[in-house]
Amino acid sequence: MSEQTKYTEDNIRSLDWKEHIRMRPGMYIGKLGDGSSPDDGIYILLKEVLDNSIDEFVMGAGKTIEISVQGSKVIVRDYGRGIPLGKVVDVVSKMNTGGKYDSKAFKKSVGLNGVGTKAVNALSSYFRVESSRDGKSASADFEQGNLVNEEFLEETTRRKGTKVSFIPDEVIFKNYKYRSEYVVKMLKNYVYLNPGLTIVFNGEKYFSENGLKDLLAENINESDLLYPIIHLRGDDIEVALTHSKTQYSEQYHSFVNGQNTTQGGTHLSAFREALVKTIREFYGKNFDASDIRKSVVSAIAIKVMEPVFESQTKTKLGSTDMGGELPTVRTYVNDFLKTYLDNYLHKNPETADKIQRKILQAERERKELSGIRKLAKDRAKKASLHNKKLRDCRVHFGDTKNARYLESTLFITEGDSASGSITKSRDVNTQAVFSLKGKPLNSYGLTKKIVYENEEFNLLQAALNIEESLEDLRYNNVVIATDADVDGMHIRLLLITFFLQFFPEVIKEGHLYILQTPLFRVRNKKETIYCYSDEERVDAIEKLKPKPEITRFKGLGEISPDEFVHFIGENIRLDPVMLDDNMNIEDLLSFYMGKNTPDRQEFIIDNLKVELDVIE
Repeated sequence: MSEQTKYTEDNIRSLDWKEHIRMRPGMYIGKLGDGSSPDDGIYILLKEVLDNSIDEFVMGAGKTIEISVQGSKVIVRDYGRGIPLGKVVDVVSKMNTGGKYDSKAFKKSVGLNGVGTKAVNALSSYFRVESSRDGKSASADFEQGNLVNEEFLEETTRRKGTKVSFIPDEVIFKNYKYRSEYVVKMLKNYVYLNPGLTIVFNGEKYFSENGLKDLLAENINESDLLYPIIHLRGDDIEVALTHSKTQYSEQYHSFVNGQNTTQGGTHLSAFREALVKTIREFYGKNFDASDIRKSVVSAIAIKVMEPVFESQTKTKLGSTDMGGELPTVRTYVNDFLKTYLDNYLHKNPETADKIQRKILQAERERKELSGIRKLAKDRAKKASLHNKKLRDCRVHFGDTKNARYLESTLFITEGDSASGSITKSRDVNTQAVFSLKGKPLNSYGLTKKIVYENEEFNLLQAALNIEESLEDLRYNNVVIATDADVDGMHIRLLLITFFLQFFPEVIKEGHLYILQTPLFRVRNKKETIYCYSDEERVDAIEKLKPKPEITRFKGLGEISPDEFVHFIGENIRLDPVMLDDNMNIEDLLSFYMGKNTPDRQEFIIDNLKVELDVIE
């Protein structure tokens, strides 16, 4: 037997808690990333610490949480009860240790498995926990999960509560950066779900009086509301609901025990089903489910006893029961809507009338498009069979979403050479490629009909599986990968217009990105440096002198597959496409894609000059 195939006692290893977390971080925090995506690991670390402070507020202890993110260092300070002083070290360094196993202390908590802060500790190069209570305090310092210092003070003037400071380990999280936009969105969700809570982030205060109603008001422009937001509250459930005048597909925000379940779960499925049932019964008509839910913008939050999620990152609820003496999640949500939404519609006939007219309009549009949609779906199926446009990834080979869904990525490229390079260098397990043929159509001002009539749009919609709802989006990351020249930037703008016009929630929910690839390669016989800007090129030349070889990449097709693997792998650079909270989509599209105006011409000239200075 060869050395490679021997299997003895020496092959068996026992890892301690921190070694296992550092070796398999994905099991605890999902994907790693670099901070360019809202579900990247560095935000999960913040969330795990913050969840403990939120649970303190829920239990009636501490109305303010202070958060600071300065560079790579994160500080979270609450004014809750404080960790019991004798257990400060244990709760952040011993697995299966925590107060949330006591259901009397934490009845409906997010974190029930005693893992959260341990994962943060193990994955941080620096971690400090401080607790103050009863006029005393205790603190402990760690490095990569190893205890390096512990203090216990008999007397302190500090206010009671817990303070956690940490720096994500650059060995685990490479080239990471916290984006304040993602942090703010997370914090706003927390205050929406916890009226009365104040969160202070880098000196800015966040507070909500109206819960999920404020969330919807923040995410949909007032001029786009078909009717005033319906806001319903029960003992363990809250719902906010409206219809958009212009949005085509459904949009949902779902939460369980304060956790943003971005992938939905049993509660969201129950809500979508109950909404259809309630509307049908109220109007006494068997409306098509898609017509009822078309253009819906809604949020649902429920509280469940000891919830079961489908992963450590808690993005999808798996529980079927509410817990205790309560019925199933499905029955509970259905009974709530049947009573509260039905009552609301009876008391607000004007809103009821607008909803009915919206449904009838959706029905007419669906019937008008039915023939076109059937032909479009047939074309999409044939194209899929021949694999002409889409090179899929293995994560989707099957009927259900794989556990690696968070890593799934679709690159949208232009041209055979660029798509060929990415296809040959991609990770076939999680990365797919969709190849465009030339520049896409400018869809500004066009109706949804064009999505089915235009082959590129139809096949892209089919590849993403977003015709009816974002809930079934097949790729967590949708990446526009075009050349860094004027034509490439025009294609980017046309694709962004497509999403803003027909599927804005893809952008609003943080799924759309721009791939950054190097503009220059500077190398000598010993070292190669890839440069993403003119400044980086100058620095590389200075570092590799004398006279290194300099290559300017004019297009993605000029980058060989052997090199491309470096730019879409572990060190991938993605720029998220973001919308300002106060930005009106119609105004935005009108400015960029509408008729030429002096303001737009001046803007394009000024900004194009900046881009050309880099790419020429």
